[in-house]
Amino acid sequence: MTDRTITACIDGSAYAAAACDAAVWAAGKLSAPLTFVHVISRRKHAAAVDYSGQIGLGSRESLMTELAELDGQRARLAQERGRDMLARACDRALAADLPVPRTRQRNGELVDALHSMDDEIRLLVIGKRGESAGDDKHLGSNLERVIRGLNCPILITMQQFEPPRRVQIAFDGSATGQNLIDRAAGNALLAGVEVHLVYVGDPDQARQKQIDTAAQTLTQAGTTVITKTLQGEVEPALHDYQREQQIDLLVMGAYGHSRVRQWLVGSTTTDMIRRADIPVLITR
Repeated sequence: MTDRTITACIDGSAYAAAACDAAVWAAGKLSAPLTFVHVISRRKHAAAVDYSGQIGLGSRESLMTELAELDGQRARLAQERGRDMLARACDRALAADLPVPRTRQRNGELVDALHSMDDEIRLLVIGKRGESAGDDKHLGSNLERVIRGLNCPILITMQQFEPPRRVQIAFDGSATGQNLIDRAAGNALLAGVEVHLVYVGDPDQARQKQIDTAAQTLTQAGTTVITKTLQGEVEPALHDYQREQQIDLLVMGAYGHSRVRQWLVGSTTTDMIRRADIPVLITR
């Protein structure tokens, strides 16, 4: 069976270069093959307007032919542009002394294309916002659908990427929180980084024991761990700590029901990522 790959989504957005660089870093850390994917949305490149109901019978056939030719030209240009972006992404990987990456170009919608590759993906790398997001402050449903729909870990990048040195894990002591710790302890991406294990609230004796156990699990995996208990509202407390400690990467689990995880990945997933100014790694 073919090794599962580090798969990066490449488009014409300002986030694509960082996604490429993050994927190159991850492929090197994990000694895994690398795949770059470019998806051409049919909605974006379809003919903008159908005037068939507004023109006279005599001119309808010729005009529709011109529209079809224009649509075909637009699709060919989109494919050529995508191939060029994939080639430049491969150049960045080769410059990092990685093996020649695979490239995939698909037509359709991003989520559907990734679903068809789900069993091939070890880690998905994707920019916080895609080319079609424009200047809207909202992420839209595309990225959220990817996060909720795929079974693999997902690394969401900002407009620049540097290999992380300090990582923050928000811990709440729940079963899903412990699962996050177990996965983080075995994640080669976190090897050699400083992990800040952060709890927000007043831990009782039982909760403190869970925090200590989580820290011990990470330490035994060879990770340098700093534990911190914060007071106040979860979101601002975590954000303030992240900035004060110059955290480079936020790691979180995909599901859960605690107040920490509701902020991270519950009904406010899109809002959290929209406010994030550092990369976010979502584990499964």
